[in-house]
Amino acid sequence: MEVSTNVKLFLDHATTLKLHTGNVVNRSRLKKCPSSQSEELQDCIRGTLGEWLATLPETPEIDLPSALDCTIPQNTELITPEEREELRVSVKLFLTESDCSSIKDAVDMACVSLGVSQLDSVIIAPPPLPEGETLTLAHLQPLWAELEKIVQSQKAASIGTSDLDKIQLEELYNWAQVKPSSNQVNLASCCVMPPDLTAFAKEFDIQLLTHNDSKELLSSAGFQEAMQESYKDLQVADWLLDWVLRYSVIVKSRGIIKAKGYLVHARKSTK
Repeated sequence: MEVSTNVKLFLDHATTLKLHTGNVVNRSRLKKCPSSQSEELQDCIRGTLGEWLATLPETPEIDLPSALDCTIPQNTELITPEEREELRVSVKLFLTESDCSSIKDAVDMACVSLGVSQLDSVIIAPPPLPEGETLTLAHLQPLWAELEKIVQSQKAASIGTSDLDKIQLEELYNWAQVKPSSNQVNLASCCVMPPDLTAFAKEFDIQLLTHNDSKELLSSAGFQEAMQESYKDLQVADWLLDWVLRYSVIVKSRGIIKAKGYLVHARKSTK
């Protein structure tokens, strides 16, 4: 299925970068069909910057302001109030650091970018841990507390987790005030759902979903490469990824994808 592509970019050269790649199901905008989600995301970053930069005057040096809001209006398709009830808007947030404020920022940006007041589902992928360290409830608690605030403020109808085993999911469920409604299981780690996880999820009405996402959806090196290819004069070495949010908009009655895209947040190191 092909859908229109929309593009929105906010760039603060001094501190942060916020990038809305737009819908990515329209393969005609890509040079080739990407073999991975990482390549897909890189293609979108290149396309977003390339299309926006093409609108700037052709001068030897572009004097850009510190705050830059780049939008391609003809490619932007917001969800209208009339069609909202027919659509399910779900997001998955990939964190690279345990910065709890990133959760609210990402959800707010998703709502504004899609033109909705509430997301149907927010799933969080905790940041990667150092080698040899195991994810515990202590790691999850501050992140989940922020997600609960998102539900309480009615920015999300439900919240879910990713890659938790039965013990981890049970500990989170027993501690949480707002219970997880779903848990994603990576198909690469198990071909069949673990029986203990399945039994627990069934007992407490937690939906088990499958996914094939890598732990690191896009590396900092891959992000910097995509930026550099689009903007030769941009010094990208100091830019680090904070989070990537992937959204999908599905037509409920038909079960088809109307829109899919990414929001990316990065910051410039002060070292």
